[in-house]
Amino acid sequence: MDANDGNQDSSEHRLQSAASFKAFMLKNSTKSNLNLYDHLTQVLIKVMNERPHNVVDVIEDISHDIKRGLLRDIQIAMQDSPQTTTAELLAEQQRALFSRSEEADQEEELGEAALPNVSEIGFYMEQAGVGLGREEIQRIFFALKQLVESQMLPRCRLWGKILGTESSYIVAEAEYREGEEEEQNSDEAAEEEERVPSTQENENEIDPLPQSVYKPPPVVQKEPIGTGANKCVYYVCKEPGLPWVKLPPVTPAQITVARQIRKFFTGRLDTPVVSYPPFPGNEANYLRAQIARISAGTQVSPQGYYQAGEEEGDEDNEAPRDSYEVNPEFEGFPVAEMAESLSTWVHHVQHILQQGRCTWVNLAVKPEEDNEEAEADEKEEEPDEPEPEVGPPLLTPVSQDAEMFNTPSWSSKLSSHLTSQHAVAVLRSNLWPGAYVYACGKKFENIYVGWGLKYAGEGYSPALPPLPQKEYPSGPEITEALDPSVKEEQLREDLEEEKAAQEEMDESDEDEEEDDE
Repeated sequence: MDANDGNQDSSEHRLQSAASFKAFMLKNSTKSNLNLYDHLTQVLIKVMNERPHNVVDVIEDISHDIKRGLLRDIQIAMQDSPQTTTAELLAEQQRALFSRSEEADQEEELGEAALPNVSEIGFYMEQAGVGLGREEIQRIFFALKQLVESQMLPRCRLWGKILGTESSYIVAEAEYREGEEEEQNSDEAAEEEERVPSTQENENEIDPLPQSVYKPPPVVQKEPIGTGANKCVYYVCKEPGLPWVKLPPVTPAQITVARQIRKFFTGRLDTPVVSYPPFPGNEANYLRAQIARISAGTQVSPQGYYQAGEEEGDEDNEAPRDSYEVNPEFEGFPVAEMAESLSTWVHHVQHILQQGRCTWVNLAVKPEEDNEEAEADEKEEEPDEPEPEVGPPLLTPVSQDAEMFNTPSWSSKLSSHLTSQHAVAVLRSNLWPGAYVYACGKKFENIYVGWGLKYAGEGYSPALPPLPQKEYPSGPEITEALDPSVKEEQLREDLEEEKAAQEEMDESDEDEEEDDE
């Protein structure tokens, strides 16, 4: 074999080896579906185009970037067509807040009288170290303006924000409109008619079931709309721009049970409240009860800003004061004094009694329909008159609030000691974490931002269920007796015969004595 044949064989072997190696590099990976040949080609092309400094030190990063870019392109190609996100839907709904109608001038005049400057309130709250952020406050201001214009509310303000596990509630407090009480009463009357059970089935029964002797405690009637715990109406929404929902009036039973349970809000008003004791209503009713409790315990104002109304100013009137009016002669307190002394702050919302009402009602008094029967019963039995429950009067200083769990009810401070001439006085509730109020001159405002739960000390222990009641009362009519034996039955018959014979003899003797006389 000559040298030419050997060179030809070696060249063919190298070509075969190169083709085999190229086929090896073109083999796709089972993980990324990429091959080494295309990857090295792209790496070299990028090096030739960019010519980075110290290419040998950055070759690994270049390889990683190219591989990550290819995988990103594959993932984008596999994704579905883009859909509208939740943020985009919310922004579309909030677009109406920034629109201006043709009758905006007239509505603006109405809104100025009914709605305070929420932006200014947000600024002062920010100085106090609490708030919702400037952007959210501005959106809430437009949402409140939209609420006032749509519902024709005489006055409305931002009550606060209650947090939830799924979504939160923005709460607006407003005064009742004229005629709203009549609409509410008509709706409640219709609901009561639907709840009346039919008694025809029980009358047609031949053998009726035994009736329970249990008598439930008397139901405490709720306070009329516009008074007590139902003095104001509340609207809630999840986000500014979403529809406002009006909360129903609160009942004493709902407030009483809300004091015994602790439940986080979910953000859905129709969610049932599963608790012990059972709560009479859904989350909307529970939210309204908590709002009433928080308002009664944390709504405060500088002393002297409000004064008693003319009707409540009479000394002969024993009824508790339930209304107030702005004092036009109020001059305000120095900010430093309000930050140091709790006596300069007073409650301007009525205290809720243990009955669940702001005004005590005598449950022993029967309705007017049973007056005649009540008078007859009073002559026979005169029960002890219950002692009326009286709470602290309106405009009571917060310094008189009782401590709980060795914790003072309030904490006061100055917003800034560095610029005290521009600072505001801040009051924070320790019993309802999240309740704040600021005061600066003649300006003040209350706000609540929290979970809607009261401070319960180091730990919370739920109430234990009561002992089970006896199913039936013990007595000879119900107690099962043993069957008598034959001898006992015979003895009983003999005794009954002797007793009957003795009675006949006595009757005959009496007749003979009467004849002799």
